[in-house]
Amino acid sequence: MGTSTKIAAILLLPIALAACADSESSRSITYTDDRGVANQPYPNNYKLEIVSFMKTYLNNPVGVHEAAMADPVQRVVGGRLRYVSCLRFTPRESDGSYHEPRERAVLYVDGRLDRIIENASEPCAGAVYAPFPALEQMTR
Repeated sequence: MGTSTKIAAILLLPIALAACADSESSRSITYTDDRGVANQPYPNNYKLEIVSFMKTYLNNPVGVHEAAMADPVQRVVGGRLRYVSCLRFTPRESDGSYHEPRERAVLYVDGRLDRIIENASEPCAGAVYAPFPALEQMTR
């Protein structure tokens, strides 16, 4: 392969990759084969999954205060019908102090915890919270 061929290939590579990215960006990435309109299965083990996840999500899972959770309800998030559970808690900061409570939305796909949304104001609008003592009783 000559020098001019290598240079041409190097210059054309970004254009080819951009074309691939553009065609892929029209499709969303999902690990399920649903189109977001079918009913999802109810996440039966959501409380245990949340506690397990929060142990790794928080820098210090010990000493959480004011923990409350809303039971999962179906909502449209990102154009897809998902079960969403809302969580409100006040974690202990690294210096031992407490600041304002945090609100997070927990999304479930196929009945299992998929991810947490940190900006939960929209998916958690109107959520009905109940105390969630299991989050306050976490240990390392």
